[in-house]
Amino acid sequence: MRNSFIKRALLCASLLSGLTMMPASAANAANDYPSRPITMIVPYSAGGNTDVIARLLAQRLGESMGQQVIVDNRPGGNTLIGTEAVARSAGDGYTILLTTLTFAVLPSLYKQLPFDTLKDFSPISLAVTLPNVLVINKEVPAQTLPELIDYAKKHPGKLNYSSTGSGTSPHLSMELLKHMSGIDAVHVPYKGGAQAMTDLLGNQIQAQFIGLPVALPVIEAGKLTAVGVTSEKRSEIAPEIPAIAEFLPGYAMNPWFGILGPKGMPAAVVQRLQEEIARVLREPEVKKRLQQLGAEPVGSTPESFAEHIKNEITLYQGIIDAAGIKLE
Repeated sequence: MRNSFIKRALLCASLLSGLTMMPASAANAANDYPSRPITMIVPYSAGGNTDVIARLLAQRLGESMGQQVIVDNRPGGNTLIGTEAVARSAGDGYTILLTTLTFAVLPSLYKQLPFDTLKDFSPISLAVTLPNVLVINKEVPAQTLPELIDYAKKHPGKLNYSSTGSGTSPHLSMELLKHMSGIDAVHVPYKGGAQAMTDLLGNQIQAQFIGLPVALPVIEAGKLTAVGVTSEKRSEIAPEIPAIAEFLPGYAMNPWFGILGPKGMPAAVVQRLQEEIARVLREPEVKKRLQQLGAEPVGSTPESFAEHIKNEITLYQGIIDAAGIKLE
């Protein structure tokens, strides 16, 4: 009996010791993190607005955390290639994803995905929001959105528009415009924004929704005509460009950029990353740079970002159903 009692006592002591060590281990994981470079996977090609924002954040995060943050562009598959790579990565905080609202659109586009957007990722922070702007080639006989709508109605099927893939914010921005204005336009998806811009400038494509960071230089150079931004109000950095809602009341699309990791990340590591992201976004120079690009820094909590993703999935399900978009 005495030996049995001693064994049980030793077992309980061992379990209690393990439990008391767990918080310390979690704390140590956060304190030691990062001890090597972090890879930030971007599921888009270099040169687009997602890449611009990713490289700005990666540089400042690397300086802030004392380890290099490497931007790894993995375009293709409508963001599935890069996103799946993160889903299959170890949940140790050394592989993270900078993605867009397309992440919340994927469940509505595909019957089957190689990952679960709600279960296979650890939301870290909603980083930035920014509007798209609708730009058209100079050969299109229109200077304003009403003129473009009139032209499209008089020439159904003649207007081609590009996007960085089905279900991306440029694609959904145009689908919402088509639905609300009654126009017809042909969707031409591209793997990345750089080639789409080249073809738009060459008039192989007539129209494109694109983020302000990439569009402003060509707009200001007079190479393209800007006819409207997707935000509810005009952008402070380009107040001369009207909001589409001025012509189509109720129109609004608010593209976002957020950071997630694989599932199973230690809570302390998620918190460390979120705090660093939020701190970097509050830096005057970073905030100024983002605002010059037309972007609004956010830096939300993981919990808030997770809720935002759920709400976005519901929102875009309605748009996709109305447009009849479905991919296999």
